Amino acid sequence: MHERIRKEGVAVNINEEYKEEIIFDEEKLKETLIQQDIKSFRDEYLLLHPYDRAIFYEKIDSELREIIYQYLSPKELAEIFETSEISDDEYKQFLQEMDTTYAADMISFMFVDNAVDVLNELDKSQVVSYLTLMDKQAAAEIKALLHYEEYTAGSIMTTEYVSIPQNSTVRSAMTILRNEAPKAETIYYVFVVDDNNRLTGVISLRDLIIAHEDTLISSIMSERVVNVLVSEDQEDVARMIKDYNFLAVPVVDFQQHILGIITVDDIIDVLDEEASDDYSKLAGVSNMDTFDKNSFSAMKKRLPWLLILLVLGMLTANLIDLFTETISKVALLAAFIPLIAGTAGNSGTQALAVAVRGIATGDVEDESKFKLLLREAGTGLMTGLTCAIFVVGLIYVWKHEFVIGLLVGAAIFVSIFVATISGSFIPLLMHKMKIDPAVASGPFITTLNDVISVIIYLGLATVFISDL
Repeated sequence: MHERIRKEGVAVNINEEYKEEIIFDEEKLKETLIQQDIKSFRDEYLLLHPYDRAIFYEKIDSELREIIYQYLSPKELAEIFETSEISDDEYKQFLQEMDTTYAADMISFMFVDNAVDVLNELDKSQVVSYLTLMDKQAAAEIKALLHYEEYTAGSIMTTEYVSIPQNSTVRSAMTILRNEAPKAETIYYVFVVDDNNRLTGVISLRDLIIAHEDTLISSIMSERVVNVLVSEDQEDVARMIKDYNFLAVPVVDFQQHILGIITVDDIIDVLDEEASDDYSKLAGVSNMDTFDKNSFSAMKKRLPWLLILLVLGMLTANLIDLFTETISKVALLAAFIPLIAGTAGNSGTQALAVAVRGIATGDVEDESKFKLLLREAGTGLMTGLTCAIFVVGLIYVWKHEFVIGLLVGAAIFVSIFVATISGSFIPLLMHKMKIDPAVASGPFITTLNDVISVIIYLGLATVFISDL
């Protein structure tokens, strides 16, 4: 067991069992590269955890990375590329720095699912080039996964798993396990298949170890195997692994032939990717997977959404223009437009966040959509009424205008109620139509509720203008 300590550019691994300290000093490692001291660099660098190696690799400039390519074998570099520290958009840059043959060899040493993730970030011509230079067996395994549709179970599974025949004994199963373990991504679950490679059971490594050598696998395996179809959405797979606390889940075709497995480390990446995607949409930004290093790249992501919202915002301006006569008669009405629009927008965004999260976690599937809408309607009524009473009191104390206070309070009450309903209903409708509900982002809901609240407020003001 290792405890990780990070401070002032130095990371320390403290081995609690042997009281051994491995110090990660970035400057010292850089110096070994600059001095071209290959032995010292390898001795220090290869002692580090792959995550720390990746951090160092990413931080240094391209000239120092060129030296690393000379000091590390493709297999050693593959361990670095398999960490989550290196982002998708950096793969292309790093691969361009390497000799093409070296890069192809490095990719071939990665686990198949990770290699596919890397290749999916490249142009088709580059992918063909690397596959041509690779070992034929590695290239064939990678090609088998590349054709699966992105964001499905097939696109994130690995074919490097251990399976054993159901009619074998524990002794023969352990022999298979010893031979296949070096190539497998995980061995904690061993999957059992029949003569046609159909999934029939699963057995844990623990059960294999404690069983008698002559025991038949079919007598001790668990026949109730939770599996996923190769075409299933990766988000649904992630939810399943989270719910069942699995380390891995088998992937099958419609005839129950086992095609691969999905491990928990891949699911962590999926959860991170899905959360980032949903947050990007909720914030009205096209892509927040990576941190923008300059203003221009940040502008390119944000500007399209802002222009769309600007056009939608013109609807609000146009509506206010239609009620110019009403506002001219009672100028004080204009002062409360931002208040009503903002409150409605906030209420709608709250309801949207609850609905989107419920859809993402699967909680919405466990109850009736109608009950959910009824609950949100009740919430909207209570919060709307409370806010309305509060604002009436504030306006009366501030301006001594009880009638205008009642008008603003009524507008806030109705706006919050409508905004809460729309914030819940729109994501549910989009989910039903197989559209990502996160597209109903906060800025869109806010703009929609601005339009609705202005219509309600100024419409009421026009009707009761004679009483103001």
